[in-house]
Amino acid sequence: MSIDEEKTVEQLNVEADIAADYLEGLLDIADYEGDIEMGVRNGRPTVQIVADDNEDIKNLIGHNGDVVDALQLLTRLAVQQKTGERSRLILDVDGYLRKRRERLRDSTLDVIDEVRETGEQVDLKPMNSFERKVVHDLVREKGLRSRSHGEEPHRYVSVFLKAHAADSALDDEDITESNLSDPIVEDTTRRRAPRAGRDIDLDEVVDIDVADGDRD
Repeated sequence: MSIDEEKTVEQLNVEADIAADYLEGLLDIADYEGDIEMGVRNGRPTVQIVADDNEDIKNLIGHNGDVVDALQLLTRLAVQQKTGERSRLILDVDGYLRKRRERLRDSTLDVIDEVRETGEQVDLKPMNSFERKVVHDLVREKGLRSRSHGEEPHRYVSVFLKAHAADSALDDEDITESNLSDPIVEDTTRRRAPRAGRDIDLDEVVDIDVADGDRD
């Protein structure tokens, strides 16, 4: 199956289960206490490691999310090894992606105001594809234009009022990024039962409101 072909909710849930198994094994190796939530959002499997007041879990975030980014890549590869298909699974740790998206939205709104006031293009600092997707979606929502330039890891976004003919559409990657949040196949969250010996409070299930950008 091509990565662009829509997967069924059942297939996405299978991917989430495989990812949860893989992450549980890593938590055991690291001797970290945490719970795992799984769901399907915007047509993508989502998995979140919940800290449950355990500060050790925050080590899985890293500086500027570099650890959770790497962990997501490893988890996707583990899923692909089992299914034979590439996965767009999103991994979050203790709500980090939600907070990261909120901060990025705030800074992007400031840039949008600057562009409107000056009429001048503003180039943002280099970002990964998850961050660029957040920017493109918000800029489009506010009626401005944006475009990505450069190569990873120095790829960045420019924001401007009106596109020139050559900039009338986003490039292929950014079209893919922006479209990821359009169709909502299903929005579910389920918490995996704790492993034997775990004393985890299951009274409150946290909704996984992850951003849907791809971070390949």
